[in-house]
This record gives sequence, C-alpha cells and structure tokens, in this order.
Amino acid sequence: MSETPQRVIIIDDHPLFRKGLIQLLRTVPGFQLVAEAADGKEGIRQILHLRPDLLLLDLNMKDMSGLEVLRFVKQADLDTRVVMVTVSDAADDLVAALRAGADGYLLKDMEPEEMVAALHAAAAGRIVVSDALTHLLAAALRDEKRPESASAAGLTEREQGILECIAGGLSNKQIARELNIAEGTVKVHVKHLLRKLNFRSRVEAAVWAVEHMRSDR
Repeated sequence: MSETPQRVIIIDDHPLFRKGLIQLLRTVPGFQLVAEAADGKEGIRQILHLRPDLLLLDLNMKDMSGLEVLRFVKQADLDTRVVMVTVSDAADDLVAALRAGADGYLLKDMEPEEMVAALHAAAAGRIVVSDALTHLLAAALRDEKRPESASAAGLTEREQGILECIAGGLSNKQIARELNIAEGTVKVHVKHLLRKLNFRSRVEAAVWAVEHMRSDR
C-alpha cells in the first residue's frame, strides 16, 4: 500500500456498528476516514463530493440497498474500491454483490485483526472475501454450467497465466508488473477470460481456477 492514506467512506445504517468500525479505522495507520453516512442517498452524495479510495458499504439498508449504491458507484466509473461489510452469509447475496462489481465481501462478525488485514489487502488492490464464505461461493459456482478446464474454455497461454495471478490475489497493476506488460493489456485479457469462462467477476474466476487449473495440468 502507498504512503498516501487511503481515504475511506463508511455507509451503514446501524449506528453502533458504524461507530465501532470508525474507531477501528482510527487505530490503523494508512487509512483516513473522510465521511460516514447512515443511508445510501446521503452516502452517494458524499462519494460524488469526496471520491474516496475505499468505500465500506452495508448490504441491507432501508431506503436504498447496498447493491443499489454499489451499482451506482460502478456505473459512475469512480476509482473507488467497494467492500461490502454485512451480516449476511447467504450465497445469493455474496454472488450478487461480486457480480455487481464489489471488490470484497466481509462479515461483520470478523475478528478486528482479520478485518484490518482484509482492509489492507483491499487497499492494495486485492479482492477480499471472508474465509467463512469461500466454500459457499465455490458451491454456488458448481451449481452452474462452466467449462471443466482452461483448455476447454479456450483460454490462451497468456490468459491462463493472468488467471493464475488473479487466483493468487494479484491486482491488475501487480499482474502487469509481474508479467511485464501494460495494465491496459491486463484489463483486456481479464475481460476476455471472464467472457470465455462465463463469469462476471474476477473472484468467481479465482475460485474456479483454484478448483480446476491444477487438475488441468
């Protein structure tokens, strides 16, 4: 993570949890809370005004759901990473959030140390999902028809290399450095491999890769 603090906005309609997360953030070097909001509409106003690096977003809110806020942020093409922080451990909610473009999905009952580690990883460009949920995501993907191997999906050698990097938790910028190619080129390859695998998020692709690519060699 760079020396410049990550500017953070928290949107959560539960005052007690919001205050607890704010207190936690204030103990962690490298993060700067710039705003908080108790509902989605106010949160969006803050996001458009402040353009944070990281948004910590509740999923289930009364006036406007976290998914609606997430979709707005992604459609607005803001350079803001969005991590859902929720009580819901339902596979449907997890998959919906990731497919809508969430950069992470964390459970509110995580230990503080785990939350801090996950936020550092998210700030560094990695996709973060609570360990307790990865098996749910894998099970959900197994229920849908997908290619059984990288070769069956028609992935090129370069696409397979990039997919392995994604499975290793690397961001596009880190993959570009690792493979000595432009970040824009990485983005194009990621778009192509997601289409070939019929996935809408890199987390889905990463989970698939862990289960299938070792057996494909």
